[in-house]
Amino acid sequence: MRWIEAFLAVAEELHFGRAAERLHMAQSPLSQTIKKLEKHVGAPLFDRTTRAVTLTSAGHGFLPHARRIVAETDLALRATSAGPGEVYGRVRLGFSGALNHLTLPPLTRTLRTRHPHIALQLVDRVTTEDAVGLIEHGTLDIAFVGLPAPGSLPSRVVTVEELGAALPSDHRLAGRDEVSLADLGAEDWVLMPGQSALRTVILTACHTAGFRPRLAQEVKDPYVVMSLVAAGLGVSLAPTCLRPIMPAGAVWVPLAGSPPLLRSALLWHPDRLTDAVRALLDVAAEVLPTPG
Repeated sequence: MRWIEAFLAVAEELHFGRAAERLHMAQSPLSQTIKKLEKHVGAPLFDRTTRAVTLTSAGHGFLPHARRIVAETDLALRATSAGPGEVYGRVRLGFSGALNHLTLPPLTRTLRTRHPHIALQLVDRVTTEDAVGLIEHGTLDIAFVGLPAPGSLPSRVVTVEELGAALPSDHRLAGRDEVSLADLGAEDWVLMPGQSALRTVILTACHTAGFRPRLAQEVKDPYVVMSLVAAGLGVSLAPTCLRPIMPAGAVWVPLAGSPPLLRSALLWHPDRLTDAVRALLDVAAEVLPTPG
């Protein structure tokens, strides 16, 4: 563990002096520790010059595993202090960013209060397409997604939101009480890439309105989509959860008629339901109930 902690300090500081200060030890013993680790793994982990310290390809490969070793050791120590009936473990939870600014906080707050021995690892900028692949491969345990989601993993709906028009504040339609989706057919559009659920819902709605949106920009972060709208690069559609946090220079306008709906859900793998994952799902059922 001392070798691993020494490696992580140098890998994160990229400076032996600062790493030694962080570990409260002298620089020479730290260098000897790193050399012992490199001899043990059979490859140099750092390139050292008089001006810089950088990770080698072996060091880059070793880094995530070293972090996991430290995290799992910390989790093991947590387990020894858990009393009867207490749940301990680790849950890796994916979310998409701004789209979860109303759903993620109550879930994480309640989970930390009810189950302090569960280590929650949050992974951001995860689209629905990303989440399915990461959960199937075991990289994530559970994720917030939009529906429809590809594949057959189980899910539970937690929100159903109307989509509205996201427009630059100086757009010709920005001052209206509502706009028709067909009125945006000739505009440039800013969308999320790939097979994100929000993009799928938007494209389906535009097709129903009689046009295919002319793509100007694609960005993965939903709030950056709104920021590019504010910059005047195009228009988009956004769920109601984004209405209170629209960036300066952009406005959210309701759509006329029956607006398209974005259904958001929690997605997990049925064969990897650890006690910790079950505990999170139980908390989510209470604080994020399925809309009636």
